[in-house]
Amino acid sequence: MRWILSSLLNIAAIAMISATLAISSPSSAHEQGVASPQLPQLPNLFGGTFSLVDHNGVPRTDHDFLGKFQLINFGYTNCPDICPTGLMTISTVMDSLEHEANRVQPLFITVDPARDTPERLKAYVGKFHPRLIGLSGSEAQVRKVAKAYRIHRSKVIVDNTETGYLANHTPTIFLMAPDGKFITLFPHGTEPQFMVDAIRRHMTN
Repeated sequence: MRWILSSLLNIAAIAMISATLAISSPSSAHEQGVASPQLPQLPNLFGGTFSLVDHNGVPRTDHDFLGKFQLINFGYTNCPDICPTGLMTISTVMDSLEHEANRVQPLFITVDPARDTPERLKAYVGKFHPRLIGLSGSEAQVRKVAKAYRIHRSKVIVDNTETGYLANHTPTIFLMAPDGKFITLFPHGTEPQFMVDAIRRHMTN
């Protein structure tokens, strides 16, 4: 069931981008001399300001990460499979970038702030990559950043688990520019080398 939900969320994210590009492109309205409506530019659809706390308990804002490309993934520490897979992918990407990895900051933002304290996040992100920073905060703070990145969040009560509930969420990985603007997104399951090639391409632009 979880993989079905993941696939649907990924398709929805890609469809959103495709639809925006299609609507924003020149149309027959221009050819007929009719002005097309002003629509949000793609870079403005994902991302925004945030104020959170990192896995060391240090307050962090989006400004702290300006100057570097950012790989941003949302998830939670009790995630049974999707989150570990996504973070392993990010770890592989960082290792594959070699010295260029210094220009990239990977971030893991929890969608389950009630359980994911800084202490818990620290133990979790330490299993993946030394450069990975975990971010949490209050419910209001996490809700704000999730909304900015158009992340779906929903609690699913599961009686036969130790955790009590699952936190379904959009498993997309976002690539943000050094100025904090959205560049592109990678659906769950994207091959690490594809991401590496895309990041290097944007580094040279």
